[in-house]
Amino acid sequence: MGDTGSGRTVVHLLRHGEVYNPDGVLYGRLPGFKLSELGLRMAERAAGYFASRDVVLVVSSPMERAQQTAEPTAAAHDLAIGTDPRIIEAGNVFEGQTFGVGDGSLAHPRQWKHLRNPFRPSWGEPYQQIADRMQAAMADARDAAAGHEAVLVSHQLPVWIARLSLEHKRLWHDPRKRECALASVTSFTYEGDRLVEIDYTEPSRDLLPGASKVAGA
Repeated sequence: MGDTGSGRTVVHLLRHGEVYNPDGVLYGRLPGFKLSELGLRMAERAAGYFASRDVVLVVSSPMERAQQTAEPTAAAHDLAIGTDPRIIEAGNVFEGQTFGVGDGSLAHPRQWKHLRNPFRPSWGEPYQQIADRMQAAMADARDAAAGHEAVLVSHQLPVWIARLSLEHKRLWHDPRKRECALASVTSFTYEGDRLVEIDYTEPSRDLLPGASKVAGA
């Protein structure tokens, strides 16, 4: 697929849309969490954003919410959706629980051991491991779509860690400061295999819930 390794190639990391999660749990890699009605609209909005772009490859995380987000974009370009487990959500010991002090998981002393090292982090998959798998998947997508554009549908933390690592910034961070809204697009432009530009846009900005917090990523 695509040209040789020369020319300009863009790899887009698309975060999935809003998930139906009425109990507000951290769903992580748990199965069964699908897009809400608003999330489906966000997926269509993303497809509209990519409609006029030279997309020749669409790849998704195995999670249902990512696959659903990928569907409209793949359909618009008459492409099959590839699945890559390397762009899946990060593992987290708090999956299936509400996360907070009050009546959440942090109210239980047995959970405190998981918070001992925020730099690794101790509650889940190491940041460097996430960075390595994301960069490997992006490199393969770049090569497969050489001279064109690829869309990889992933999750907030993996997308943000990929960006931090490729910007040569520290990987530990304040989660509240991630620039990776629902259905946002973080784009990496390459000349050959050299990264020359990183851009960020929010095609669904006007659809984002005002001040609501959506658990998980």
